[in-house]
Amino acid sequence: MSDSLAPFDIIEVSFNNGSRKDFFRNSTKQLFEKGEMVAVEGISGFDVGMVNLTGELVKLQMKKRRVEDTPEVKKLLRRASTEDMNRMADNKNREKEALIKARAIARSLGLEMKLAEVEIQADGRKATFFYTADDRVDFRELIKVYASEFRVKVEMRQIGARQEAGKVGGIGSCGRELCCSTWLTDFKSVNTTAARYQNLSINQAKLSGQCGRLKCCLNYELDTYLDALKDFPDDCDVIETASGNATLQKRDIFKNLMWYSYDNSNKQYPLTIARVKEIRQLNRQGVKPEELKAVEVVSTKPNKEADLGFADVVGQISLRSLEKASQKRKQKSRDKQKEQQKEKQKGGAPQQGGRSQRDQRPKNEARAEQKPGEQKPKGEGRQRSNEPRGEQKPRQEQRPRNEQRGEQKAREPKGEAHQRSNEQRGEQKPRPEQKPREGGGKPQQSGGHSGQHHKNRNRPPRKPDNKPDNKQ
Repeated sequence: MSDSLAPFDIIEVSFNNGSRKDFFRNSTKQLFEKGEMVAVEGISGFDVGMVNLTGELVKLQMKKRRVEDTPEVKKLLRRASTEDMNRMADNKNREKEALIKARAIARSLGLEMKLAEVEIQADGRKATFFYTADDRVDFRELIKVYASEFRVKVEMRQIGARQEAGKVGGIGSCGRELCCSTWLTDFKSVNTTAARYQNLSINQAKLSGQCGRLKCCLNYELDTYLDALKDFPDDCDVIETASGNATLQKRDIFKNLMWYSYDNSNKQYPLTIARVKEIRQLNRQGVKPEELKAVEVVSTKPNKEADLGFADVVGQISLRSLEKASQKRKQKSRDKQKEQQKEKQKGGAPQQGGRSQRDQRPKNEARAEQKPGEQKPKGEGRQRSNEPRGEQKPRQEQRPRNEQRGEQKAREPKGEAHQRSNEQRGEQKPRPEQKPREGGGKPQQSGGHSGQHHKNRNRPPRKPDNKPDNKQ
């Protein structure tokens, strides 16, 4: 940490979504935070980038990249304005088209090189062409063609296969984004000895990354394996026994075992580190043990989970099975409704939402139930009408109305029709005169309009009238 209270005046700025980073001196003395867009000094112009690091962390990054704090460090100009951002967006849109044209020109000139990326400066005055090549490339003629074609200052920069994979990006065999395109900046050389130390099979297809080189992650755990191998003896590659010489095949650092096999056999024998050291000590004394005393290695397999009867039926359900289930449910509901209707008919319960049994009977049969000579006062009739219909007596006979109409072949005079209606009522005898009700009410007399009986057949039963019937 610096002794002065002032913050470190150099800022790290990233360009083109982090594919390139550089350091700039903050001569404006303004405070910048990570993620802010700033305009910095470029080649014969300016460039726009994003603040990546500030403060004392920049010192550590400069030390890591071996960049010295000299007056030659470029300057940070200002915060990026709207005009700077619009100008940078216009030039960035030209990069894809420029890359296609640049590849076509390089192919026409017969140069064995592969262009990976074209980066145009924010002000559009400079273009950097990143390429990969196995051998040296003479691109002096190529630069002249690029300068006349794109009318910018051309810079050619050669990169390796790992940097190219980082610029292109992708998903590794681990299922995550490539390390070279996210956080890895320093690319160290990877050898096949790293795979041998980790007891990996030397398979070029499995050990190679998308760049065609050995995977960088082979170096991640190499130090841990080297530390664990310090406990294993180094001079025990071959040990002597009475049956012959046994050669070391592999070291298992997780179980601390060393696997040996005889020259005439493919069978391998696991030995502990202590047993190997003991045999080696006997060999130095000129003694050959009769047996190796191999350790029995039991492979611990996970217990099988109990089958609870669950089966994965995803994708095995058909629409026909669902239709059959719905039809069964509908049939059950219909049968249940029929049973309920039968129970209601047996118990004499009224049907909901319809007319009662008394209302459905013909008018003449309803009147025929009333015995001759019986007459109830008005109050009792109303009280009876208010009783629940479920307590009514069952119907004696239900004759369809069409049969009643068929019995009347021709229309009779009014008097004869009235006489026939009396016969249908059960030939009621003339009722005796009633005494007036208490309270001054008029006596209730029987009688009805027989002539209108057939016309008002569909009407409900009529309440007894207070007026006497003069037609009878």
